[in-house]
Amino acid sequence: MKFYASILGPLLFCLDAERAHQLGLIALKLGFYPTIRKAPDPILKSRLWGLEFLTPLGVAAGFDKNADVFDPLLKLGFGFVETGTVTPKAQAGNEKPRMFRLPEDLGFINRLGFNNKGLEYYTNNIMRWSKQGGSGVIGVNIGKNTNTKDDFSDFVSGVIALSDYASYLVINISSPNTPGLRNLQSRVKLKKLLDSVILARGKANKQPPLLVKMAPDLSVSETNDVAEVAKETNIDGIIVSNTTVERPNTLKNKNKFEKGGLSGEPLFTTSTELLRNMYHLTGGKIPLIGVGGISNGAQAYEKIKAGASLIQLYSAMVYQGPKIAVIISKELAWLLKNDGFTSISQAIGADHH
Repeated sequence: MKFYASILGPLLFCLDAERAHQLGLIALKLGFYPTIRKAPDPILKSRLWGLEFLTPLGVAAGFDKNADVFDPLLKLGFGFVETGTVTPKAQAGNEKPRMFRLPEDLGFINRLGFNNKGLEYYTNNIMRWSKQGGSGVIGVNIGKNTNTKDDFSDFVSGVIALSDYASYLVINISSPNTPGLRNLQSRVKLKKLLDSVILARGKANKQPPLLVKMAPDLSVSETNDVAEVAKETNIDGIIVSNTTVERPNTLKNKNKFEKGGLSGEPLFTTSTELLRNMYHLTGGKIPLIGVGGISNGAQAYEKIKAGASLIQLYSAMVYQGPKIAVIISKELAWLLKNDGFTSISQAIGADHH
């Protein structure tokens, strides 16, 4: 952490945010990262959807868009990695620059627009890992191409291609950077979409858990609709939440006026309240993954108590470096023990009890 804070971090911050990210991916591919040899505290271990998670802390979608570096990320101490977002056809995404740091706010804005190498490249990486008996939990986040007119076909294609290899599937209808995508969160369209992808998954040899990722900017009625459709379709989980298009008045950095989705510390309170609300609306019966603004053990613990079975981060790695998973896991384990819990599962939704 000291090396990252004093030397590596400042060097990376001299580069454009997207170029720095690409350099980080290259380093991970080449093995230039600190391997964590000590297993996480057993109190953090849990089972969900028949999968074993050594720690509830995972990497959110967007970091490893093309499923290139999920194995190194697991070796950094993360309990799981969600790769993607992948679309059927490769696409360049929006014009550059499209990633912006907000260091004074510990935040990040992006308007990448689902840039990725496409389903064939992505599937080959996931398939190779699966057939080689790769260990760990690898999720796949599926989106739609910007120019696809049909609302559902791209998601169905992704589910058909990846069901046999993924640990779990995520239907991403909540990115603010693909025009019209968030409209799929409306009750009628969401029901039709989930029915379509559930049907497609049923035709595969393997039926991995199916989740949907929601936006933090929904109205009360829209949030209720997502919860109701989730219960009606019996999906396996909800990810709460994606980036926000809102801009809190507290933001200080000049980049706050850039268009795109805001993530990091400024999203923590909003996303956690939404998480708490979704746990209540679903009666705690649908597993939730809490995302948004986690940068320390206390924030991770708050997400868990608000109702998250698992948690994810991305932006905090930009500011704290590659050992963040180990540090948060240690802090979270201490907090659980300090409150008298013997397993993290006992703490899920504790605020509601």
